Amino acid sequence: MKHVGMTQRFNYLPIVTIVVLPILFFGFFLYNEYTNILPSPAFRRQKPFQESSNSSYVKVEGTNEENNDGKAEGSDGYFNLITVDDDNERTGLPVQECDIFTGEWVFDNGSHPLYREEECEFLTQMVTCLKNGRPDSLYQKWRWQPRDCSLPKFDAKLLLEKLRGKRLMFVGDSIHFNQMLSMVCMVQSVIPPERKSFSYGSYTNIFKMEEYNATLEFYWAPFLVESNVDPPTKRDGTVDPVIKLESISKHGDNWKSVDYLIFNTYIWWRYPTMKVLRRGSFDYDEIDQSIAYKSVLKSWAKWVEENVNPTRTSVFFSSMAPTHMKSSFWNNTKGIKCMNETTPILNISTLDVGTNRQLLNIAVNVTQSLKIPLHFLNITTLSEYRKDAHTSIYAAPGGKLLTPEQKSDPATYADCVHWCLPGLPDTWNELLYSNIISQT
Repeated sequence: MKHVGMTQRFNYLPIVTIVVLPILFFGFFLYNEYTNILPSPAFRRQKPFQESSNSSYVKVEGTNEENNDGKAEGSDGYFNLITVDDDNERTGLPVQECDIFTGEWVFDNGSHPLYREEECEFLTQMVTCLKNGRPDSLYQKWRWQPRDCSLPKFDAKLLLEKLRGKRLMFVGDSIHFNQMLSMVCMVQSVIPPERKSFSYGSYTNIFKMEEYNATLEFYWAPFLVESNVDPPTKRDGTVDPVIKLESISKHGDNWKSVDYLIFNTYIWWRYPTMKVLRRGSFDYDEIDQSIAYKSVLKSWAKWVEENVNPTRTSVFFSSMAPTHMKSSFWNNTKGIKCMNETTPILNISTLDVGTNRQLLNIAVNVTQSLKIPLHFLNITTLSEYRKDAHTSIYAAPGGKLLTPEQKSDPATYADCVHWCLPGLPDTWNELLYSNIISQT
C-alpha cells in the first residue's frame, strides 16, 4: 500500500540533501578555519613564576542541590554550604569609593552562573567544560563579594544601553578572548537571534549587536607590540616569541575610535629572558624579562597618551590572570597541577601560586604614570584562589578534545592557564561592568 505523505517526502529528499549537505560542510569548514586562527597555546614548557602575596579570603555560603546533599568536597574533605538569600541587600560603600578587588568568594547557586553553557551558542569547544566531559559544576557557582561594598547585579540591558552606538574591545592574548566570549554570553540572551552575529578574522573577532548598533570585539596582540607569534599560524605556543619593543602602531591603528579599550599582556611572558628584535635587523638580543615587559608597557602607554581621546574612550588594563601549575602551592602534595580541583583554595590567607609579582608591580607603576585616566582591573589576587576553574583536561586545543591517553597524562596535557565558561571570566566582567555603569 502506498502512502501519499511518504511518497511526497521521498520526492523531496534529493533536493533537501543537495541543499543541506553543502551548508553543513561549509559551516564545518569555517569552524575548522577559526580554530586555526585562534588556537590555544599548549604552554607545556611554561615554568611557574616565583613571587606572590594575597590579601583576600574565601567564604563558603549557599546550598548545593546537585552534589553531596548540601555539601561540597574541598581540599580538606567536605565543608557545609550555608543558604544565601540572594534578595538580601549587602550594605557598604558605593562601588566608586570601594576597593572591589579585595573581598571573598561566596558559594551562591541562586544567582550564579549568570548564564548556562548550553544556552550560549557562541562558546567555543575550548571552554565548554561540561559538554567536554567535566563531571562537576560547582566552579560555576562562586560569586565575588567585595569586603566593603557589593557589586551591582549584572543587568545585560543596562550594559547594552551604555554600549549603544559604541565599540568595546578586548586587546591581548587568549585569556582576553576567554573574557570576550564570557561577555558575549552575558548579554546575548536579551538580543533577538536575527539581530546578533559573530564573525572571526585573523586578528579581530567581532560580536555585532544590531539592536544597539554596538559591538563587542577581541583583537589578538599577546605582547601589545608586534611579535613573531602574531600571525595565526604561530599561536600554538611551539614557537619562541621574538618581540619588537617599540613597534605598536600597526596594532594600534585597529584600536583607534574604540569607546572602551581593555588591555592585557601576561601569559606569553613565560621565560626569564625574552628575545627582542634589534632595530633595523633580523637579529635579536635576549634581555631580562622584566626589562622587556617595562619597555613594552611604556611603548603601549605612549601610544595611549598620543592616540586616545579620554573624553570619548575609556581605557582599562587587566592585571595578570594566574596559572595553577603546581598543586603543592595550595598544600595538595598528591595533586597534579589543577587536575580534579573542584573548589577554590580554602583556609590559606597568604597565597603563592607562582604569579610574577614583579611584572604586576611594573604594570601598576606604568599605568599609574599615564597622563590620561585609566581603570586598573586588579583581577590577579582574587583569581589566584580559583584553582578549580581551569579547563584542565576538558579543553580542546586546536579544536580537538583530548584523547583518553592524553587525559591520563594531566602533567603534560592539563590546561591550567585557560578557564571554563561559565566561570571565573564572568566575574572579571562583573567588575568591568561595575566600572562602566558607574561612569556618567
